[in-house]
Amino acid sequence: MNDLRDWIELLRAEGELAEITAEVDPHLEITEIADRTMKAGGPALLFRNVRGSSMPVLINQFGTERRMCLALGVASLEEVRERVAGVFELLQPPKGLGAVLDAAATGFRTLKDSKPRIVSDAPCQEVVVTEPDLDALPIMTCWPDDGGPFITLPSVITRDPVTGGRNVGMYRLQKHSRTTLGLHWQIHKDGAADWREGGAGRMEVAIALGTDPVTAYAGSMPLPKHIDELAVAGVLRNDRVDLVRCKTVDLEVPAGAEIVIEGYAERGVLEPEGPFGDHTGYYTPVEPFPVLHVTCITHRRDPIYPSIVVGVPPSEDVWLGKATERIFLPAVQMTLPEVVDYDLPFAGVFHNCCIVAIRKRFPGHARKVMHAVWGTGLLSLTKAVVVVDEWVDVHDYEQVVWQLGANVDPARDVVLSTGPLDQLDHAPNLVAMGGKIGFDATRTWPEEGYPRTWPEVARMSDEVRRRVDDRWDELGIAIPREASGPAPTTARGRRGWLPRRGS
Repeated sequence: MNDLRDWIELLRAEGELAEITAEVDPHLEITEIADRTMKAGGPALLFRNVRGSSMPVLINQFGTERRMCLALGVASLEEVRERVAGVFELLQPPKGLGAVLDAAATGFRTLKDSKPRIVSDAPCQEVVVTEPDLDALPIMTCWPDDGGPFITLPSVITRDPVTGGRNVGMYRLQKHSRTTLGLHWQIHKDGAADWREGGAGRMEVAIALGTDPVTAYAGSMPLPKHIDELAVAGVLRNDRVDLVRCKTVDLEVPAGAEIVIEGYAERGVLEPEGPFGDHTGYYTPVEPFPVLHVTCITHRRDPIYPSIVVGVPPSEDVWLGKATERIFLPAVQMTLPEVVDYDLPFAGVFHNCCIVAIRKRFPGHARKVMHAVWGTGLLSLTKAVVVVDEWVDVHDYEQVVWQLGANVDPARDVVLSTGPLDQLDHAPNLVAMGGKIGFDATRTWPEEGYPRTWPEVARMSDEVRRRVDDRWDELGIAIPREASGPAPTTARGRRGWLPRRGS
């Protein structure tokens, strides 16, 4: 897919798009429609008649696992992980993620092959507005107590003032006036680092709206600062991203974008931003953030405006987060080879809880993994870490809670610590800093001070299970028979996931 329009055509062909011609209001009403649709597993929505604007609004494009897979061109998110794992296996520390993605061919392009290319003519500059007016965009007010309308699905492009490297982030943008936006990049984000490290003066910013879905998704990925998100987008879409130079700032933007907002922020100048009903499900408070002064807006003829609703989970951003969880498992395993799998529950809004299954090999191994999670990239913001044995399916929360209840002695297996937290977390007394908790739900070894005999799980023998499997049709019981054999790793809500004897 080259652009958003190709993506819309694919959604239409796959029966994944509903087109609405009735007039809808971008003030609260679109949110209510989109949120109900997403939570019911419904289609992407293209609103053709938006009050106050000539631009259609596309929303809920990422709202199901199937659409996320369609965007990435795979049958399942596990397929992306398996393909990316091939490159990660070639990494030898301390080369880093860039060296991994630059390594041998794996079915995806490499980063070197995927470096964006500059073009001189671009659809996103078919119309150039040098007296910009943000009122022309159907910017949504999502929740009743929001501080105003917010752009929620942008690719915010900045440049590192030291290295000159590009950063692309998905940071919300509050409309303050017809020509100014609030730049909400949290303290741990790379855009905030570009802002802090540039000294005095202006910082140039470009905002691309309505790119192809992979390029839009890439801005949400927690990549190391030296990795270009647009090169990674090229890897994932198996084709380089075309860029064009902006009209009024020294930055490049995706040539196929629907809309581009150009401007600058004065370093050191902050204004109140918020509140906003964010992906935590709560309103984030008013805080000071930089202000973007818009110098130019360019767009396609008849542009389409993209949006996304976040709020009480699950919201549309769930599948962006789950894609990142799967894609980055090989990277986690390069640092922590004992990790079998991990899960970031969407109800834990991804940074509140991390469930990790490990191959336990020595006393205190679970604690080592907890502290490693708290020291790895943006996983360092994780508030609670649960560590389970390798046979436990981390995506089956009934299994995980069973192990938590059965194996954890709170006097022995709970680790309390303090460290950085997500800036949106309202629970700690201090902004972006607070308590962390780890639960060792693995089998406790004698070497860890357990003086008793750890019990085996009560599990039927494989021979009897096979015998009953063979007789199931004869018994005439109107439920599916359980599969025989070793414990499946992805079953849900079935006794088939019990460990083998001696596990």
